[in-house]
Amino acid sequence: MKIEEVLIEDKFITLNQLLKLTNMFDSGGFIKAYINEEGVYVNGDIEHRRGRKLYHNDVVKLKTEETFIVKSNDS
Repeated sequence: MKIEEVLIEDKFITLNQLLKLTNMFDSGGFIKAYINEEGVYVNGDIEHRRGRKLYHNDVVKLKTEETFIVKSNDS
């Protein structure tokens, strides 16, 4: 399994913002629908909140197995 690092400038990023940065979705509407319908794993727990704050070393995994780890310069 390949884990892609997502570098952020601030202390946190929302789940919605992180998924936008991955360029895996065509629009914010697709992201909203995906989170609401499918859910996303954050540190192993299913999450349906787009505004969930993600911090340094949080791990986000989609049901399609793509995995991202948050890395912050401001940690």
